[in-house]
Amino acid sequence: MNPEPYIESLIFCAKEPITPAQIQYCLEQELNRWIDLDEIEKFIYALLKKYDQDQFSFQIIEVAHGYQFKTKPKYASILKSLLQIEQKKLSKAALETLAIIAYRQPVTKLDIEKIRGVNSDYSVQKLLDKELIEVVGRSDKVGQPLLYGTSTQFLTYFGLSSIEELPDLPILEV
Repeated sequence: MNPEPYIESLIFCAKEPITPAQIQYCLEQELNRWIDLDEIEKFIYALLKKYDQDQFSFQIIEVAHGYQFKTKPKYASILKSLLQIEQKKLSKAALETLAIIAYRQPVTKLDIEKIRGVNSDYSVQKLLDKELIEVVGRSDKVGQPLLYGTSTQFLTYFGLSSIEELPDLPILEV
């Protein structure tokens, strides 16, 4: 039995980018046979080539250590109004807070507020609600405040495979 249609279906239906290991687990459950990760990668590569053809308006991309269907860039402009309806933009305060978390993670809310100079309760809560950040632990500081870091949704939202793909910050001279 050819696992390619199963892999294609898994990538299509997954809400988040799906990793080869997750695909492997699902295939094992469904097909009752072990498929090597290298073989899964081979099938994924075949799907990447298939959807790279001009006849498709979408493609499979690698993002956040997994794979996901996305609209091809040349069709993105037609989706702009739809995306504006579905996805509200982040406020300047939320973007500042998110940048601090992304570059300094893991970080406490107090650390964020020291950098921003203002209370960040609302921004942190909004980022948690949008699942762009998550609680990654507790600090060893007094009171053991929560530590925040970016989530897989953050990587997906910004089209990154990993946090290492963030651009370097320019060094500011004071």
